[in-house]
Amino acid sequence: MVTLMGVARGGMGQIIVGLAAAFLVRILSSPGPSISPENDTEDKDSGQNDDQGEAEIAGKISPLTLQWSNITCSWLNKAGKPVRYLLKNVSGEAKPGRLLAIMGPSGSGKTTLLNVLAGQLSASPRLRLMGCLHANGRPTCNASFKIAYVRQEDLFFSQLTVRETLSLAAELQLPALRSPIERERYVDDLLFRLGLVNCADSVVGDAKVRGISGGEKKRLSLAWLDAFQAERVMETLRQLAQEGHTVLCSIHQPRGSIYAKFDDIVLLSVGEVVYAGPAQEEPLSYFAGFGFHCAEHVNPAEFLADLISVDYSSSESVNDSQRRINTLVKEFQRNSAHILYESSLSTMNPATIGKKAIIKRKGGWWKQFWLLLKRAWMQASRDGPTNKVRSRMSIASALIFGSVFWRIGRSQTSIQDRMGLLQVAAINTAMAALTKTVGVFPKERAIVDRERAKGSYSLGPYLFSKLLAEIPVGAAFPLMFGTILYPMTRLHPSLSRFGKFCGIVTMESFAASAMGLTVGAMVSTTEAAMALGPSLMTVFIVFGGYYVNAENTPVVFRWIPRVSLIRWAFQGLCINEFSGLKFEQQQSFDIETGEQVLERLSFGGSSIKDTVVEQGRILMFWYWITYLLQKKNKPKYQQLEPPPSMPLQQLE
Repeated sequence: MVTLMGVARGGMGQIIVGLAAAFLVRILSSPGPSISPENDTEDKDSGQNDDQGEAEIAGKISPLTLQWSNITCSWLNKAGKPVRYLLKNVSGEAKPGRLLAIMGPSGSGKTTLLNVLAGQLSASPRLRLMGCLHANGRPTCNASFKIAYVRQEDLFFSQLTVRETLSLAAELQLPALRSPIERERYVDDLLFRLGLVNCADSVVGDAKVRGISGGEKKRLSLAWLDAFQAERVMETLRQLAQEGHTVLCSIHQPRGSIYAKFDDIVLLSVGEVVYAGPAQEEPLSYFAGFGFHCAEHVNPAEFLADLISVDYSSSESVNDSQRRINTLVKEFQRNSAHILYESSLSTMNPATIGKKAIIKRKGGWWKQFWLLLKRAWMQASRDGPTNKVRSRMSIASALIFGSVFWRIGRSQTSIQDRMGLLQVAAINTAMAALTKTVGVFPKERAIVDRERAKGSYSLGPYLFSKLLAEIPVGAAFPLMFGTILYPMTRLHPSLSRFGKFCGIVTMESFAASAMGLTVGAMVSTTEAAMALGPSLMTVFIVFGGYYVNAENTPVVFRWIPRVSLIRWAFQGLCINEFSGLKFEQQQSFDIETGEQVLERLSFGGSSIKDTVVEQGRILMFWYWITYLLQKKNKPKYQQLEPPPSMPLQQLE
């Protein structure tokens, strides 16, 4: 198994990797080489059996040597000519049992190289990616190479405990753990190795909820590790390597005690290799041969970082440092055959080169659904801060509207009051549900996209489980709103009418949440979703039946009221309120019955059932669009093209 880890570009020892994520790699990846053909879609199960999963649990790790050669990543202009090289003729090797660190200054290509090795370099028509990857001596060019990749940042469901996070991941990814006892033992072992036993039953937490604290939270959520925590992370990575895993990480400038844990290093500068080979004293001796000596009591990592960085303090220093780096790059290309690691692929035992293994989705559709339903319910029901805010807003809105429309009578002027009240009730319910969803879903989508990329589950069970899990919690707030508002305003005094009122606004809330999912799937950030969602809702409000009569709507816009959830909610509330209602009549032309009001609104001949059915169709429509968008927007990665037959220098 190969473990790739991104490390932050920060000060000394600022390593943004997580111990929990490092061990999750062991859960979320099959042992040994994990190569999948390009046409392996997420809706098809592969042929990998459970024996490999059992081997991983038993601690039998299939060795995997990852070798890359002539990796060149260039940024193209409109004419298709390279204008900038992100990586240039990069070669290297990562072997089982050894911890490889990729070092270099900011912009040197560390993250790009990790993305290439992980097969997760975002696709762009302006990029050209050439080179070859080999896994245990087998070329993997033009293949989707499945590899465990822990990025600089990671995302977790904030309301799940540490134990639940690991346990659910194990259930989704390790079918060999058939019994709860086996799974519990496996998770307990992970918690012990992570040093998270004391906080195993604490929620992960986020900015709103206090969760695990200090180094525990930093290790799990991959953020702001101090030097001590960074060293602990690297010690864990070293243990993983010693167990037989192939581990790579990128790091900006570690302190001396962390540098001492590396077995091999790759030094990058401006996308080119300055050195690749054994770590410790070897690179110091190598550079000493060119007249660059590391002073005594100086951190070797600092010496190497200064040696391969451009000094921008003056124009003269820039030229001098660039000449130095160019010289070192050329010298390494000339000597790389003699110093590139201690052994070659040819020395590996052929018996360790297993047949091609393919990552498969673990469990069937229903198993995925039940596990995701469990997780979605825990996330929704435990989100105390969000639920408290929604509760307070529902109560406050009901009290405000109830005070404004206090005890509506049966006079002619009360007709307008009733319509205004029902309209603002529909708008308030929809906007509350929409803003909550668009504020949360883009962040959750990032987690889901990452889990789907690992093959954890398919999209259908996720969306269906999310719909069902949020029904109890989502229904509580419109019911709370209606319970306070209805008696304060003295709407149609009937228990059945009150029940229908609450049912209509609850259904509208679900439809608005579904719309929020679609908005969140359309854009990449929460800020964009918060801007787009209310804008679309404003259009539905205009065509909601109160401001523009359906009969007066221009022909070109008549489709909008049909898909407006505000319109169908308002229509249902009006039918529920005005049907059978009598008004005080002072003039012969005054409105006498509620049915006359419905006719003027163009709601005559319709029933509450019709409006609820239409809202249900709108809900399913938005979920279907969300499904299609999520399928379409699945991350696309740049394909690795075979390298040209001639060296890169000749191409220039």
